[in-house]
Amino acid sequence: MSPIFDDRADAGRQLASQLQEYRQHADAVVLALPRGGVPVAYEIARALRLPLDVYIVRKLGVPGHEELAMGAVASDASYVMDDGMIQRLGITPRQFQSVLVHEFAEIKRREAAYRDDRPEPDVTARSVIVVDDGLATGSTMYSAVSALRQRRPREIVVAVPVAPPETCAALARVADRVVCPHQPVYFGAVGVYYADFGQVSDGEVRRLIDRAGTERAAWKVA
Repeated sequence: MSPIFDDRADAGRQLASQLQEYRQHADAVVLALPRGGVPVAYEIARALRLPLDVYIVRKLGVPGHEELAMGAVASDASYVMDDGMIQRLGITPRQFQSVLVHEFAEIKRREAAYRDDRPEPDVTARSVIVVDDGLATGSTMYSAVSALRQRRPREIVVAVPVAPPETCAALARVADRVVCPHQPVYFGAVGVYYADFGQVSDGEVRRLIDRAGTERAAWKVA
């Protein structure tokens, strides 16, 4: 597999070209899944002149098998449960609560690192474009969409540069729209589609979110 994108910024610019109908849309917002989704989302928000923020959601992994999701928790403390998974594996309420508390603490840590005391954007009755740098199983994005749905947005658009077709099909059942220009049948890993897939730091997330806010303020003045 050869790289499709130079880096996450390149992927964001390519993805933005497929979202032009949302340019300067009064009721649209771009939400990035940190950390890797932020550089992609920054370029989309910049190209479309839309507000950018992070949406922090944590998968609730099955104790001892954390790769399996039994639910997810979002930064507003709303959470979703996979009742079928919980029942099949005999997860007790105490086990679930322990994982929930742990992952919510990590969300609060990341919120402090990314936005200080700035509140989350209100997504009620808005078009929400949820962005990541690519998906394999799509479990985190699935959890994000499920949690966002409880906040009653008008529309949820999943926007990712690359993902397997079966993942996109699964997300299309919970999102209103999935925009994914590259859907290789033999997928591999997200990183192989990037020439530069370096780790994104908390500092880089903070810098891009702050820059997006400054640029948006300048556009409004202009």
